[in-house]
Amino acid sequence: MISAPAVCSSIAPHLNQSLLLARLGWQYRLPPRHPLHQRTFASAGSGSNGKKEVAADEKSPTPSSASSQSSGSPNPSARSSSPSSSTSQSSAAPDWDENPDLSISAFSQLPSSTFGYNQHMIINADFKEALRQILWQFRAPIRYAFAYGSGVFPQTASGSKGGPSAVHSHPSPAIQSMQKGQGKMIDFIFGVSYTQHWHSLNLQQHRDHYSAIGSLGSSLVSRVQDRYGAGVYFNPYVTVNGTLIKYGVVNLDTLCRDLSEWDTLYLAGRLHKPVKILRDDPRVRLANQINLLSAVRTALLLLPADFSEQDLYGTIAGLSYLGDPRMVLPAENPNKIANIIKYQLPHFRRLYAPLIENLPNVAFHDARCSSADWMDDSETNAKLAQDMDPKKRGNMVRRLPRSFRSKLYYRYQSKFQIPQREFDKMLEESDDQDPTRVKKQQGSVFDQRVASDKPEDLRKEVKRAIKSTVQWPSVTQSMKSIVTTGIVRSIRYVREKIAKYREGQKQEKERSTSSGKSRKENQS
Repeated sequence: MISAPAVCSSIAPHLNQSLLLARLGWQYRLPPRHPLHQRTFASAGSGSNGKKEVAADEKSPTPSSASSQSSGSPNPSARSSSPSSSTSQSSAAPDWDENPDLSISAFSQLPSSTFGYNQHMIINADFKEALRQILWQFRAPIRYAFAYGSGVFPQTASGSKGGPSAVHSHPSPAIQSMQKGQGKMIDFIFGVSYTQHWHSLNLQQHRDHYSAIGSLGSSLVSRVQDRYGAGVYFNPYVTVNGTLIKYGVVNLDTLCRDLSEWDTLYLAGRLHKPVKILRDDPRVRLANQINLLSAVRTALLLLPADFSEQDLYGTIAGLSYLGDPRMVLPAENPNKIANIIKYQLPHFRRLYAPLIENLPNVAFHDARCSSADWMDDSETNAKLAQDMDPKKRGNMVRRLPRSFRSKLYYRYQSKFQIPQREFDKMLEESDDQDPTRVKKQQGSVFDQRVASDKPEDLRKEVKRAIKSTVQWPSVTQSMKSIVTTGIVRSIRYVREKIAKYREGQKQEKERSTSSGKSRKENQS
């Protein structure tokens, strides 16, 4: 058996690298007075060739990620917007997201040394260490792990009723301090290489974490995990290190496929929100950067030309809840999305602002962004603008995740009444899976036609495609959870969700009452 010190020494370099990347990325972020904050778009009519070049369409050589070579450069402000420099830059650094290599196995194979730094949220160091100590209580190998949810990132004001004793038996002082007396269960996702092997080891060590299905062996457990729902196996309401946690186990292949293709949006949607990555993996980091970029592009298709940060982040956070049965049934706080954005705005900004600043068809248009500390200002709701040119929006459609894009295509095939043979030929020409061909993901006439649809109709079709992606995996995952968690824990879970729904209704009622009183006072 491998000793804990040996495991520590083998993983420590990766953890140190993750911290280094986060620090480097923040150090070399775009300066607050960078020209991208005042960008104007070519289709809106600009006065100089330089500005037009910055506003090139989605196939522009401008990097589509904060991890481009320019953002990793010690002097990011030296970046030029002239056509000549942009062209020379494109030949040296083509868009990494057009043909990503998801078979990589080392961080050195990522597009740049600071690639994906935006994924690493900054939290209290003692709290982070307490979360990592929980991971060390599992002898089964965990390749990738993150903590998420209201137990890590608050979704309500501090000082709510409840306390550590309500859910945790003996939590660390760091967890008590960070949860500020609210006593919330902490959620984890574990990415593993071999599902059955992992459950075999975990069943030997933590048989009490599993329901009765665990007595049937790791083979059945792994089949239930991989074949049904979204490919995740959850063990909720288990105590580790005196802390109540829920952890979901997913195969790394399943995770990377959902992040890059959106075949279920179950885990991809969770990673649209801020999470705390505790163990990193280069392949997952690359796939998640694709996921985050796809979330921005999808949200832009749903938003008007001018919008705010809260509009953007709220749209992104709400993608995976479209079609989620919990949002239809009285099983979730109806204000959940608004609460997430309200209390986590700086985290959303760290996650998405670097991507936005490097996309050529959207920009911040707010003087407040010139402030040196605006990234941490939770009171700022910055304004943004996007280029509505059909060609550029068509390129966004073309770069949507493959599985999700095909659903949107089929919806518009029906709407435009395209013959099946012609449609099949179009799909074949746009196929990304042929390894012998390197394709530029440039929008076709069909993509531009989709993007040119009436805004309200485009929003409706995109939302329907999202619902068809989310709904069935979410329903089957919920049904699977009854078997994997057991009757008693399932009933407890449902009761807590209903309580959250009622709490949300109460908050909404109080908000409406307060708003009504304010209006009466103003009128009087």
